[in-house]
Amino acid sequence: MDKVRYGIIGVGGMGRTHAQSLLSDIKGAELTAVCDISPERLEWAEEHLPDHVQRFLSPEELFKSGIIDAVMIATPHYDHPPLAIEALGYGLHVLIEKPAGVYTKAVQEMNDAAAKSDRKFGIMYNQRTNPLYQKLRELIQSGELGEIRRTNWIITNWYRSQSYYDSGGWRATWGGEGGGVLLNQDPHQLDLWQWTTGMMPKRVRAFCQFGKYRNIEVEDDVTAYVEYENGATGLFITTTGEAPGTNRFEITGDNGKIVIEDGTLTFFRLRTPEPKFNAEYTGGFGAPECWKCEIPVDSGNGEQHKGILRNFTNAILHDEPLLAPGEEGIHGLTLSNAMYLSAWTDNWVDLPIDSELFYEKLMEQVENSTFQKAPVSQKALDVSGTH
Repeated sequence: MDKVRYGIIGVGGMGRTHAQSLLSDIKGAELTAVCDISPERLEWAEEHLPDHVQRFLSPEELFKSGIIDAVMIATPHYDHPPLAIEALGYGLHVLIEKPAGVYTKAVQEMNDAAAKSDRKFGIMYNQRTNPLYQKLRELIQSGELGEIRRTNWIITNWYRSQSYYDSGGWRATWGGEGGGVLLNQDPHQLDLWQWTTGMMPKRVRAFCQFGKYRNIEVEDDVTAYVEYENGATGLFITTTGEAPGTNRFEITGDNGKIVIEDGTLTFFRLRTPEPKFNAEYTGGFGAPECWKCEIPVDSGNGEQHKGILRNFTNAILHDEPLLAPGEEGIHGLTLSNAMYLSAWTDNWVDLPIDSELFYEKLMEQVENSTFQKAPVSQKALDVSGTH
């Protein structure tokens, strides 16, 4: 094989962006087909994509066509696992959009199907291409920061107006989207939180407020506290209702503190590790000498979506290691599932979560929903700069 023939399921929003990338920017990739249940979106494809790109109304037709080697799944969240499992069953390589799914029970089934397959399986965690987070992961894994003591992420620059939520009937509903800010805006941060530190919490206590700022039924404001096996603690704060917002990720360890904010990575490095200073210092008041180090990081945000597509294509063609294996999508989803479950039960949640209990509670939200939206135009919004 010298070229990977791609199909895309879902040509609204991000699907359109991926289609344009596959047409011109990814060496070794060829966009062969698109699929969408919406005739209007297929009309867009007919108008904006080359004639050789075939169009399908059902995923099964696409899978059976024999004209693709890999499929990119850019549908609403609930559909990711079942479509991925079906595609793997047809012997196709699979790349899914974030999040991996809505509930871990389905995502584990998807991971099991991928494990039984010899196909490549990836997830669109494009923020893993960002030099800031790659450098942070490198510093932590090399031991520069020492043992982690605390993690703090304030991610409130997700401002969304009511018109955003009104742009699609599936948005911000339990049955359509499966969640709010945690599931739609924060999957990248929830992934990076554990990917950069190499740590998953052992338990979570979260407080979610549902429809606090907007006329929606899902959460738009969350504060979560976590505890790790080594005694470290963490805090995750997020909302779509504040302006101006903040994006500050702070990790404290034995050797100091690293802060990512405003596109810079700053290492407040202790000359003497805190445990050593504490054991040796006899002067009462005092603290370890601290150096403020601006860590050099490559400019820009990395290759983002194109980087993941390029890496996935090279994985198929040349067995290049995946930057974002699809199996790892369950980690960030576990964190959001745990936060919901904690809020619904008003209690601590231990990890790994009880996936059956979470599914039961989620279905209660879906079945008991009385939320009605006014009829809206199901238009595709411009998503550039939002991911």
